[in-house]
Amino acid sequence: MEFDVLGGQLPTVVCKMKQNEKMISESGGMCWMTAGMKMETGMKGGLMGAFKRSMAGESAFVNTFTSTNPEDEIAFSSSFPGQIIHFNLAEGQHVIAQKGAFLAGSDTLSLEIHFRKKLWAGLMGGEGFILNKIQGPGDAFLEIDGALVMKELADGEVLKVDTGHVAILEPTVNFDVEMVKGFKNIFMGGEGLFLAVLRGPGKVWLQSMNVQELANQLRPFMPGK
Repeated sequence: MEFDVLGGQLPTVVCKMKQNEKMISESGGMCWMTAGMKMETGMKGGLMGAFKRSMAGESAFVNTFTSTNPEDEIAFSSSFPGQIIHFNLAEGQHVIAQKGAFLAGSDTLSLEIHFRKKLWAGLMGGEGFILNKIQGPGDAFLEIDGALVMKELADGEVLKVDTGHVAILEPTVNFDVEMVKGFKNIFMGGEGLFLAVLRGPGKVWLQSMNVQELANQLRPFMPGK
């Protein structure tokens, strides 16, 4: 499969597929496709696969697109202004991503929730701390909200990140949750109750846009609010 990411801050990934090649996507991700593409909606991995995707905040149903002609074309668009990042994952290789980051990819990918040893951290941390595990083999296209910043943490190096700005982690990065300290900081700081604590080694991809915070800012302008 060949691909190209177009569109700047409103990106679309256009994939040129070989005959009988397959891709999967979440509901509503497809933008356009040539006549030779065949679409089928189902529960990839059966009920257990659907359950794992639901736990990870994704749709229980997955769209599978199959190319029936050489060089069929299909495109997937990001749901928010931002960027699309590509990973070519080997067998067993995986990345950890925020809820809803998966846009499209090879049908050989496995998508499920990322369970942590400290389950309370994910439960208490809120929406920004529900993470997905995307495992190869295959190509994965993930959407980042806003601008993308990649940092490579050294062994033991710590980075504290506000809720909703953690986009993607390498599995070598330790993820934990820390409560903001201080009464005034919690109730007057406006930065939320929890911070993500990322400890290296490994790469982390951060996003400048926090969709939940954006929704809060827009709520006063919505009809009936």
